[in-house]
Amino acid sequence: MISKLPQTLRWTLPLSAVLVLASCSNPPRQTSQVVTPAAPVSHALEAAHVDPEKLLNRITWGANSTSSQQLQILGMDRYLDQQLRGQTTPLPAAIQAQIDSMTIAQRPLDKLMIDMETRRITAEQQKGVDDTLRKEYQQELTRLAREAATRSLLRAVYSPNQLQEQMTWFWMNHFNIHNAKHNVRAMLGDFEERAIRPNALGNFRDLLRATVFHPAMLRYLDNEHNAANRINENYARELMELHTMGVGSGYTQGDVQELARVLTGVGVNQSTDSPRVKAELQRLYVRQGIFEFNPNRHDFGDKTILGKNIRGRGLAEVDEIINTLSRQPATAQFISRKLAIYFVSDMPSDGLVNHMAQRFLQSDGNIPAVLRSMFDSPEFIASLGGKFKDPMHYVISSVRLAYDGTTIVNAAPMLNWVNMLGEQPNGRQTPDGYSMTESAWASPGQMTVRFDVAKAIGNGSPGLFKIENQTPQERPPQPALANSAYVKNWAKNFSQGTQQALTQASSAQEWNAFFLAAPEMMRR
Repeated sequence: MISKLPQTLRWTLPLSAVLVLASCSNPPRQTSQVVTPAAPVSHALEAAHVDPEKLLNRITWGANSTSSQQLQILGMDRYLDQQLRGQTTPLPAAIQAQIDSMTIAQRPLDKLMIDMETRRITAEQQKGVDDTLRKEYQQELTRLAREAATRSLLRAVYSPNQLQEQMTWFWMNHFNIHNAKHNVRAMLGDFEERAIRPNALGNFRDLLRATVFHPAMLRYLDNEHNAANRINENYARELMELHTMGVGSGYTQGDVQELARVLTGVGVNQSTDSPRVKAELQRLYVRQGIFEFNPNRHDFGDKTILGKNIRGRGLAEVDEIINTLSRQPATAQFISRKLAIYFVSDMPSDGLVNHMAQRFLQSDGNIPAVLRSMFDSPEFIASLGGKFKDPMHYVISSVRLAYDGTTIVNAAPMLNWVNMLGEQPNGRQTPDGYSMTESAWASPGQMTVRFDVAKAIGNGSPGLFKIENQTPQERPPQPALANSAYVKNWAKNFSQGTQQALTQASSAQEWNAFFLAAPEMMRR
């Protein structure tokens, strides 16, 4: 591993520091004790004397002095309860102003997408004559996707509602949409804002319904091409396999085919015109923005899914099957296991998953209730500090700590770091989303790139404070790490090897890089 360290990080790096940094790719083997959690206890975290920084690193995007002060004022259990409620707490004014200036914040999806479709058609008409319009169209799609990713990062760094931000990202990954499909890049911001974010700490059934009715999902999984006598099973299959019940949970190929029949006619309309609908079906036609249910394309025959008869009657069939899927015991198990993998360990015990699944069914899919049953469990408490960070967690936690209280005006460096580390927002090509297990991210190559990112943040990244095409007015702020009493005190809990490496740093910038590249910063 040492030989693979890039020259950019081997600058006068002491041997002992290299050994400490390299050790993060081979951490001590974690063993997960199989437990059957008791019922939720209102003061479970205080009673267990949980380390505050370890708790913050798990339920937020990364501990920093600001979140630590909030936790101290409220106490751990009250802080967690507040986070689970996801109350509307404003962002810092300067950050909110950046978000408000974005196109995706100013233009409704239907107007934006109808305009983009007009541009696409015009560009197609010029194909082979002048490719300028086509290039501009593609660039605008990319710019809109970049706005969506930037908004997510800014909220993750600055929002007081940290658990809501984590859950928004979790569900965006669960209901993954790859940004290279057709023009979904321009829809991603609205998908997060209208479908995912309002339901991230709500009811799973409402969340599922919001994704089923969103044009981005319908286009990504080809349901707009699903019509009676021309069945497309893509979305129906992923809806059961990835979004609700999971592989091997008891549904059959016949169930997938019947679900595809239910979804016929559910699609997208980016034109300003509505289709001609048969007179007897006009009352069933639905158009909301660019979402469309066209009864001309719907299979009105009766269906049988999971042994349940569904009477053919139009869009109401979709709501009926959403209710059925969201209340399946298999769905409760599948969602609970994914949450436990994300928040507890790569191999959560069956006892914990069963406990969470029972709460899921008892609460009719109440997401905060399921989360609280997990957070109060002994298995969660014992796991704190042991979960390996995926690239998004590593970058955001590092920036939150280094620039706590400082306003970033350009998130482009953060996006570049995440892309370098292989976790580009909505960059996963397959609909299963990015893996949240250690084996997916702990390779020597990944560690090498993380060391480069640690150095870039530790040295101070001027790009974070430079608006494109503008000259910086003053020297950019330096990261508050080596000179932070909070960070210095936190470092006292690091291993002896890490502390020894930090003492050998020859400058504040080097200390910063050593700290951010330490094994302890790779885990949450």
